Amino acid sequence: MYHFLHYFFLLFHLLLILFNLTGWIWKRTRRAHLFVICLTLASWTVLGFFYGFGYCPLTDWHWDVLEKMGKTNLPNSYLKYLLDLLTGLYWNAKLVDGMAVAGLAFALIASLWVNFGRKAKIFHRNSNDV
Repeated sequence: MYHFLHYFFLLFHLLLILFNLTGWIWKRTRRAHLFVICLTLASWTVLGFFYGFGYCPLTDWHWDVLEKMGKTNLPNSYLKYLLDLLTGLYWNAKLVDGMAVAGLAFALIASLWVNFGRKAKIFHRNSNDV
């Protein structure tokens, strides 16, 4: 059962990360993306206030499964774990954390822009304003 849960969390978390980074691109997924990325941001900050910045319950649950499978010395960052696992390299934790924050910030700004900014015509100059 733990092996199934491990692969479930691995796939689900990877898909969630990819959706957080790219879900703003497609018109059909933009509202869902904004909701999901706001949940992610809330988890990182609000829950992070209690558990540490960047907290994710999925990571916590996955770590519980891996510990029951005998894995130890798991990193704080799920993204670092994923990159180490997929590439076979040992990624610098601070670099990975920076990449995660930059990716979330970019995707959040992009999502806000495609959901609200373009409709409000922010930063667009009207030719009558000249």
